[in-house]
Amino acid sequence: MTALQKSSTPSGRMRFFTFGDGASPGSSSGLSLECGRAIGPVTLAYETWGELNEKRDNAVLVCHAFSGNSHVSSCDDPDGSSPGWWDGLVGPGKAVDTDRYFVVCSNVLGGCAGSTGPSSVNPATGKPYGLDFPVVTIRDMVDAQARLMDHLGIGRLLAVVGGSMGGMQALQWAASYPDRVRSVIPIATTLKHSPQQIALDEVGRQAVMADPDWRMGDYEGRKAPEKGLALARMIGHITYMSDRSMEDKFSRKLKDVKYSFSFATDFEVEGYLRYRGDNFVKRFDANSYLYITKAMDYFDLSGDRLFGGGGPGNTRFLVIGFHSDWLYPLHQSREIVRLLKMHGADATACEIKSTYGHDAFLLEIEEESRLIRHFLAKTRDLADREDQ
Repeated sequence: MTALQKSSTPSGRMRFFTFGDGASPGSSSGLSLECGRAIGPVTLAYETWGELNEKRDNAVLVCHAFSGNSHVSSCDDPDGSSPGWWDGLVGPGKAVDTDRYFVVCSNVLGGCAGSTGPSSVNPATGKPYGLDFPVVTIRDMVDAQARLMDHLGIGRLLAVVGGSMGGMQALQWAASYPDRVRSVIPIATTLKHSPQQIALDEVGRQAVMADPDWRMGDYEGRKAPEKGLALARMIGHITYMSDRSMEDKFSRKLKDVKYSFSFATDFEVEGYLRYRGDNFVKRFDANSYLYITKAMDYFDLSGDRLFGGGGPGNTRFLVIGFHSDWLYPLHQSREIVRLLKMHGADATACEIKSTYGHDAFLLEIEEESRLIRHFLAKTRDLADREDQ
């Protein structure tokens, strides 16, 4: 990890897999990217929980959302001081049961929490890549994850699960490696970004690039574009909540007893957004923000792209959406299910009533747990029957 890379993950749990450096057996070649370029060496930061069984068929890959990292669970942390971003779902006895499954989560290619990204050192220059880093896609991220699965000796995953951008990765696994995944659980996601979703990402990117400290992505050893990145996060965070959840949490509550009649933070919601923005810049890289949002905008598995004109094989799908999610609205989850059914896939659709908006995939743990626990257990049973 370079000095510019930021991570809130305990270093004791994080491990690193590097390929394309010519040093590791079976990992000598770099990664060919969808943009036509190749990159190497590539490092993925990852964490694992549970044990891989003798048949190596109990592995579950959890894919993180846009600003996430590899620390999905804190169940094995000595003191539990660093919560995982999906602690309620992943752990012993939980829906993704680490007593039954071998759980893997990696930071995505292009990220800034240990994996190779624009803040990593470019071996050709000895300096951080910055905008010399190639534009990557969701498919590239999944191709890198497939190399990690090879490294871990996992030929076929029991399941790939993720919400938001994690759901895009889960769907891409079905598209790119249908023979390597038994089931896919995309949550609060889409087959492709709509014009509105692209527009929201572009506003965030422009906020970053308008900050004079961005310096065309070359801010090594200088002040990072913190104001622009914080503003981008504030805009993004509004889209994660619903009108109802914001009303319930903030209403028009004031930070003081009366208006200041200035441009100070009069309202609780103003202070909350500023707090979110200020905290985000402490753990995230501005260039990674640009690259990852662009990867989401390029993502498109609509039409025949999901199965490349073929079929889903034996892959099972559980598609989950939320009623109050306006960033990835229910109609996009229904489009996924409709396309799966058209291709004859074994697809189950579940719509959860929630007031939390897009954040529901991180918060509606009880209902998600019930659905995912049952789905994984059935997938495991079907896999056992196939092997008999």
